[in-house]
Amino acid sequence: MATTSGPSFAELGVAEEICDALDARGIHRTFAIQELTLPLALDGTDIIGQARTGMGKTFGFGVPLLDRVFDDSRVPEPDGTPRALVVVPTRELAGQVREDLEPIATALGLRTAVIYGGRPYDEQIETLQKGVDVIVGTPGRIIDLHQRGDLDLSQVAIMVLDEADEMLDLGFLPDIEKILLAVPDDRQTMLFSATMPGPILTLARTFMNRPIHIRAEAGDSEAEVHETTRQVVFQSHQMDKIPVLARILQAKDRGRTIIFTRTKRSTAAVAEQLGEKGFLVTAVHGDMGQPARERSLAAFREGTVDVLVATDVAARGIDIDDVTHVINHQVPEDEMTYVHRIGRTGRAGHSGTAVTLVGWDELPKWQMVNSALNLGFPEPPQWFSTSPEFLEALDIPEDAPETVGQARPVFGARPPRSRGPRGEGSSPATRKSRPPRKR
Repeated sequence: MATTSGPSFAELGVAEEICDALDARGIHRTFAIQELTLPLALDGTDIIGQARTGMGKTFGFGVPLLDRVFDDSRVPEPDGTPRALVVVPTRELAGQVREDLEPIATALGLRTAVIYGGRPYDEQIETLQKGVDVIVGTPGRIIDLHQRGDLDLSQVAIMVLDEADEMLDLGFLPDIEKILLAVPDDRQTMLFSATMPGPILTLARTFMNRPIHIRAEAGDSEAEVHETTRQVVFQSHQMDKIPVLARILQAKDRGRTIIFTRTKRSTAAVAEQLGEKGFLVTAVHGDMGQPARERSLAAFREGTVDVLVATDVAARGIDIDDVTHVINHQVPEDEMTYVHRIGRTGRAGHSGTAVTLVGWDELPKWQMVNSALNLGFPEPPQWFSTSPEFLEALDIPEDAPETVGQARPVFGARPPRSRGPRGEGSSPATRKSRPPRKR
């Protein structure tokens, strides 16, 4: 995460130990959502936070959550029973949130754990029995462990609902209501979402205590794209899309790239075909077992491969600032999907390029997206992989070949017939004695 021009975390009243942990990661100043959220959240106020993907909301709720568990007289002293609970829609996002918060928690002597479905109950129960201060998990497994009597929610003082609109889309709202009924009434609740559909607002009115609604940007900007993202839109014939992708992947200064596809089948097919052309590609889709998904995401984060092909839901939890290109293999279903997809690039102060391949039969769908967002591309040009205009628009060498080397293996290239394990437990951080807060 790049530095910004906002105030420092220390200036907003964050504990010195947390500021030191953030400084060690090169994070010194706040983003807009963090600047607006922190003073209220540190005081225990219920918050509805609204911000686009990539605006820094994980630290917007994570920093005050850890600060309060660490040193707030209104939060019981940590004793191994969860004091804070973060609920997220997908396993990938759970892992990402835990990864962001764990270094700070460790510096404070707090234990974190991530729980989600698809892994044996025994390993997660063992983790809970050893004692955990902060839980990050998905709704289904949280409910399962609570109903089994293995997850005690009676001491939760701070609860966060992250990506609430995605949880609504995935049908998790009944589970969320069960969790909200299981935690104490006098908790602090923070709800974060890119959009605020009616059912989410109803949930907030029902279960939150006079929440403050914070928007990182004014007006309807949640339905806008980053100013640092250059958009390239053109009509592409279905039979020419793989050659088009192969040449985009040879654009000047092209770095990590995400290609969004509509279905699990197309995700696997696109990744396999690009791998056959010699590109370093990995795939993430719902038919992959959880260990394979995690290996694929880890390879992309670490730079072992630089191209990720994914469906929208599978890509949740990918939080990487230096994605240079996002490519829509097909037109997204609606304007907000378009915004969220291309929000993976041009974030945190970086510039990026978003490319949308409009199938010749998809023009009406694209025109609806274009009109809703006022993008200015009502009649995208028809380009082929050899069109000079295409090569010039994306800064692709004229002699860029369609194949760049020998075929390479691809994680997830062919969806398995049966699902493997869907999640993975984790071990808690090493417990440290709780030091006095620095003043």
